[in-house]
Amino acid sequence: MIGTSLLGMLFAFMPFASAETIVPRQECVVLLHGLWRTELSMMAVEWELGDAGYTVANITYPSLLYPIEELAEMAVDAGINECREQGLTRIHFVTHSLGGILVRQYLDTHDIEGLGRVVMMGPPNQGSQLADYVHSLPLLRPLEPEAIAQLTTGEESVPRQLGPVEFELGVIAGNVNRRPPLPGIPDEASDGTVAVAETMVPGMVDFVELPASHTFMMWNPDVLAQVLFFLEHGRFDHPDQAASEVAP
Repeated sequence: MIGTSLLGMLFAFMPFASAETIVPRQECVVLLHGLWRTELSMMAVEWELGDAGYTVANITYPSLLYPIEELAEMAVDAGINECREQGLTRIHFVTHSLGGILVRQYLDTHDIEGLGRVVMMGPPNQGSQLADYVHSLPLLRPLEPEAIAQLTTGEESVPRQLGPVEFELGVIAGNVNRRPPLPGIPDEASDGTVAVAETMVPGMVDFVELPASHTFMMWNPDVLAQVLFFLEHGRFDHPDQAASEVAP
């Protein structure tokens, strides 16, 4: 009788497989944050993807110290290496803001063997009006990160020079602007930092606009759900319509 009771207690505390058991995938996702951020800003994305079975490489890079070309080399290489050190060759990317431009810059001069899908949240793919304004202020110029001038909409704009994308890309734009009406903020629909129209780029395979702000879109449940859906299906979840048709 005692033996039976002890056995019952042991079974009560043993972990059993369930429908919610995480099944590891043989796929890795590199996360790249935006300007003035660290990997901490991407923690919700890391947790969401980890729960879905992905191995995640959440990379921090010194966004304030180097131009986009150098940031792309160090950040993307760090993510690829972290994935491959774990024996994973299928590599996706999920980015926020500047992080998306780093992926475009890297792929403009490199091929990534085993490249999967890419999701960009709030990317300034056409440059940024806010960057234009910040760069126009002489008093801020000595403190300005090099990447700011490269994210403008003029001749110095790196994203405008890169041209159409040639990889499987989904873009998520936010349209909630919680900033006060300050100079430099886009007049049209925006996430408070990047206009919806500025996130788009020729060649993307799908696009979705969500009620999210630039600063916190990486923590928005609807955004996280769309990130996961695109990685799994190569398109976003458009419940009220067929998958959106995006001009190449």
